[in-house]
Amino acid sequence: MTDVATRAAGPADAPRLSHRQTPRTLLLWAAPALVYLGVRQLGVLVLMMMADRHGTTAARELTAWDGQWFLGIAAGGYRNAPAELVDAHGRRTDETPLAFFPGYPKVVGALADLLGLPYHVAAFTVTLLCGVICSYGIYRIGVLVKGGSRRVGLILVALFAASPMGVVLSMTYSEAMFCACASWVLVFLMRRQWLAAGFLCAIAGLVRITAVALVLAVAVTAVVFLLRDRAARNTERLAATASVLLAPLGLFGFLWWAGARISPGQDVVRQILSWNELQADGWGSSFDGGVSTAQYTVHALATAQSAYDIGTVLVLLAALVLAVVCCTQHRLSLPLLIYGLAVVGMVVGSAGLMNSKARLLIPAFTLLIPVAVGLARRRPSTALLVLAAAALASGWFGAHALLVWEYAI
Repeated sequence: MTDVATRAAGPADAPRLSHRQTPRTLLLWAAPALVYLGVRQLGVLVLMMMADRHGTTAARELTAWDGQWFLGIAAGGYRNAPAELVDAHGRRTDETPLAFFPGYPKVVGALADLLGLPYHVAAFTVTLLCGVICSYGIYRIGVLVKGGSRRVGLILVALFAASPMGVVLSMTYSEAMFCACASWVLVFLMRRQWLAAGFLCAIAGLVRITAVALVLAVAVTAVVFLLRDRAARNTERLAATASVLLAPLGLFGFLWWAGARISPGQDVVRQILSWNELQADGWGSSFDGGVSTAQYTVHALATAQSAYDIGTVLVLLAALVLAVVCCTQHRLSLPLLIYGLAVVGMVVGSAGLMNSKARLLIPAFTLLIPVAVGLARRRPSTALLVLAAAALASGWFGAHALLVWEYAI
């Protein structure tokens, strides 16, 4: 982490402005967004073509499953979400909507009310903007890592947008918002901008439970800094300490708030844990150390007839391989490694809806860094061919998940 922390905090990779260089400079600044939007648009086009053959529309499919929950909460809040929305067992109680974090639907609802937009239009707008913001954060990570460069950053953005279940980055889901927060928290940690990292991590805690991995990354990075760099200025040490205190506020604040409604009258710890019980009862989601994932993998490889099941298993195996590579061959800086391993650990170690695991691995984008660095060292034509193939495969897999696979993603 020390090597990247000493770099300038500004966009050092961008050339200086001049009259003749302005168009080229603007193109360089826009490149992360253009790469991200290009890959995602290709995925949407594939979905549109396949949706037409299935007698439906891409817009309808992009608001399916949990997307309906987020739209319902955006429109009516937790108390007035549509009654037809149910959990994985087809049940609905007053507490069921509390399984969904408020960050994404609240922003969607605020934007819809402010501009008078239909809620699905507001949701697509928020998802799009968050994806673009995320592309710049991931690009900066690709520039700052060991062996990084502009090319590595752009390739990393393309790989992220072409994740196997990258289709959810175009849906009314909260993944794009969370990844936007996570990418910039990691950038701030690499730059030792402690207060910014802690504050943004607190916001991420209102978006997804995956913020557990982000809180862990902030805490471990800050504690290691405090223990190793005793010569640092007191103000920086104070900021690092504050980041540890700030980071979990959003996550634990929501869990306590939701738990107080799920288990009123209980102590604070019991209330915080009540959210996990709601997830276990409604969606079978719990942590079992990977037993259920291993059983699912064996069953899928032995008997599954669905391409989606096989694809999910391959994604899980690829994530584990990349985690090992990141630990042994391509040593990532501490925050990137802690975060990536924690996301994989949460996904692989949990029971529940196995078919959601490919989607839940999207935030583990730091594990793609060795692939990006390796592709950047190849000829541009080779890298472009690999990225184009990945984008097309992602488009097909996402469309297959929404149109052919009959269960939730």
